[in-house]
Amino acid sequence: AGWSGPAAVFHASPGGAFTLNTTIARRAAVGITQTPLVRARPGLWDRGAALRVRMMDAALASAPEEAVLSGVNAMAIGDGTVDGWEVFQFARAELVATNLWEIRDRLRGQAGTDAVMPDVWPPGSLVVLLDGAPQQIAHAPGLVGVARRYRIGPADRPLDDATYAELMAVFAGIGQRPYAPAHLEARWRTDGALDVTWVRRTRIGGDSWTGEDVPLGEVRERYRVRVLRGGAVVRSTDVDRPHWRYSLAEQAADGAGAPLTVAVAQISDTHGPGPFTETHTDD
Repeated sequence: AGWSGPAAVFHASPGGAFTLNTTIARRAAVGITQTPLVRARPGLWDRGAALRVRMMDAALASAPEEAVLSGVNAMAIGDGTVDGWEVFQFARAELVATNLWEIRDRLRGQAGTDAVMPDVWPPGSLVVLLDGAPQQIAHAPGLVGVARRYRIGPADRPLDDATYAELMAVFAGIGQRPYAPAHLEARWRTDGALDVTWVRRTRIGGDSWTGEDVPLGEVRERYRVRVLRGGAVVRSTDVDRPHWRYSLAEQAADGAGAPLTVAVAQISDTHGPGPFTETHTDD
């Protein structure tokens, strides 16, 4: 069915009574992909094959690359689950048939979603234009990880109307999830120790070029470092700066000779560890 006006979102604890959470005033521009979108390196323009999307009575528009770098033409692509979404931006959109668009010149893995980008988004994936129409529902911090019931339908109809859809959802608070560290390197020292370094990223106020470093965006600086051999974690430690040295004695205690995999995640006091970035040592 088409958009029938403002939509109401009600929520309740399992077995509890529904109360109004949010009223959504605008219809989001939604579509379905017709071609695959393969993984691409974040931070660089993805000049690969066009992504074909069939939009549901919504138009797209091209934008200068400078405008895209300033935040326009953001779109989410996902599988419809609560947290299975990547955010990307695009500079070129061309209408090739009725409601069928080709999207080119993309910036992938935006807003920290590079860490959850799959190898490929298959045809049939959902896309949603992030133009201000999609709204954040009210969700208290204490409800993170708690199952809630939701009923969604036309705001001008009663809650028990047949047009309302109901679902159960658990939200993990990924808006507070730290970004995966960048430029992770693991280098062997002449004394046999392994030096591990990385660069911190931020989800808050990181767009300015004037500061010496991006804002921390967390209560304190903390990282979790894991060493894996053959896929098994042989050591896990928390540090408070973007450097860690894996001593020869620690390697001997762990039975962790080369080659190794090193993984690092930033830790938030409210969310816990974010996504891990991995690197592999030489033999």
